[in-house]
Amino acid sequence: MKPLLSAWSWIFLIAILVFFEIYARIETGQTFLFRVYNIQSIAIAASQILLLALGLTLVIVAGHIDLSIGFTTGLAAVVMALVIRAMGPDTGWIVVVLAMLVGIFAAVIVGLLNGWLVAILNVPSFIGTLGTYGIARGGALIVAGGATVSIRSEEARTFGNGDLLGFPIPVVVAGVLAILCHYLLAHTKFGVHTYALGANRASVERAGVNVKKHLIWLFVISAVTAGIGGLIYTGRFSAGAANAGEPILLYAVAAVFIGGASLTGGQGTVTGTVIGAFIIAVIQFGLVFSGLPPYWQFVAVGLVIIVAVLVDQSRDKLTGTQS
Repeated sequence: MKPLLSAWSWIFLIAILVFFEIYARIETGQTFLFRVYNIQSIAIAASQILLLALGLTLVIVAGHIDLSIGFTTGLAAVVMALVIRAMGPDTGWIVVVLAMLVGIFAAVIVGLLNGWLVAILNVPSFIGTLGTYGIARGGALIVAGGATVSIRSEEARTFGNGDLLGFPIPVVVAGVLAILCHYLLAHTKFGVHTYALGANRASVERAGVNVKKHLIWLFVISAVTAGIGGLIYTGRFSAGAANAGEPILLYAVAAVFIGGASLTGGQGTVTGTVIGAFIIAVIQFGLVFSGLPPYWQFVAVGLVIIVAVLVDQSRDKLTGTQS
């Protein structure tokens, strides 16, 4: 029973892929999965979710939450667009890279604020990051003048919509970040401390780990990955918007828990988050493919979140029984 619960996200992903493939064959006589356009659309949607969910995975494994990532994404997107606009329409790669760095810097500030609230002032992460959610949202709207900041930059557009070796750049960026986060969490001392912090903070402190510094780093990483999502958004749509990441916040949190993270911390993997992001992306695209209105996506993802929580509780009960 326990192996099935541990692998349920893989099983569920395969099940929904088979379901939509059968549906497509019956209703349209065409394939759902074996079309390049469908695969690319699902991969791009999953990459959008991943860019917010990767850093969040580390925070949740450590037993905390970061609700500010949605508007951290928006803040980075707006700042990047404002820098490019300030430099004029004939921007080159140097200006675009500079704008990206400034956007990431804005995201880092949010991460540092989160870390200061949670690690130094001992504010519960749910409350602290909910506060910075509002600060980042208001800050993005203020600097953007309450409007979407449109830009004209072929280089930025290429970054958001171009290909690299035949793969969409957003997918490549998300893939590289996923590999880096996986290595950090699964193969370094930093990752060991992160798991231990989520399982038993007191034991980590007794082991001499600087918990406050570690927490600050976790929230900075979460902010940076979310900020990169904002850079991709600005490139894709040639505009920066304060609410760029707001619709994805729910999906990012869902991807982490669907992927096997525990509500109490100490469990979770980047690989699981990747699977969770693809589950949500397949549901999104599959429902649109089926002709259902887009708002059914929220219902479907909400149901999957409930299932993920029930699986987590069942796994904890089974582990407790066996121990």
